[in-house]
Amino acid sequence: MTPSRLRLIALMVLIFSGCSENWTSGEKRIINSVSDTLHVYTVEDPGEEALLRSLSTSITPDMLQSEEYRKLASKMVATVTSPSQDGVGIAGPQVGILRRVVAVQRFDKCGEPFEVYPNISITKVFGEPVPGPEGCLSVPGRRGEVSRWQDIEICYSNPETLKDTTERITGFTAVIFQHECDHLLGILYTDKL
Repeated sequence: MTPSRLRLIALMVLIFSGCSENWTSGEKRIINSVSDTLHVYTVEDPGEEALLRSLSTSITPDMLQSEEYRKLASKMVATVTSPSQDGVGIAGPQVGILRRVVAVQRFDKCGEPFEVYPNISITKVFGEPVPGPEGCLSVPGRRGEVSRWQDIEICYSNPETLKDTTERITGFTAVIFQHECDHLLGILYTDKL
């Protein structure tokens, strides 16, 4: 499939699924599926790659307080930690949800928990990028070296208070956040090799 065809499909996916102020019927179908885990979209399927190359939209305060958001957050963590995936992070587009949400393993916290961050963005970077190895659940069987900052500042919506929260992240966890936030812009790590 040609790059222009992929861009056209990505635009159509964005127009018909991600521009709503509420969960779309397609998003609800994915979120409310019977399974505890979600299907991970890969570049091996042209339609899935088109979605992976699309921009994600914000999650509204009403959506953050919904049962769908709670299910999505839980299923994203269950998906990335399942033995079939065994990843360190996952973004909404990787499970077919074009919303600004990521689940990240916090290697910088005691117990290295997975946490979910809605409406995430990287607001500042510090120092110089450092090259390091990367892989991706959506690009199976490949690895490459990507330059990432080791010290960043993130901003996200707190689902409990609905207020913006800012946090400074360092080390490998900062790399994971950058990788996952790229997904929200339709960027894959392979674009940076």
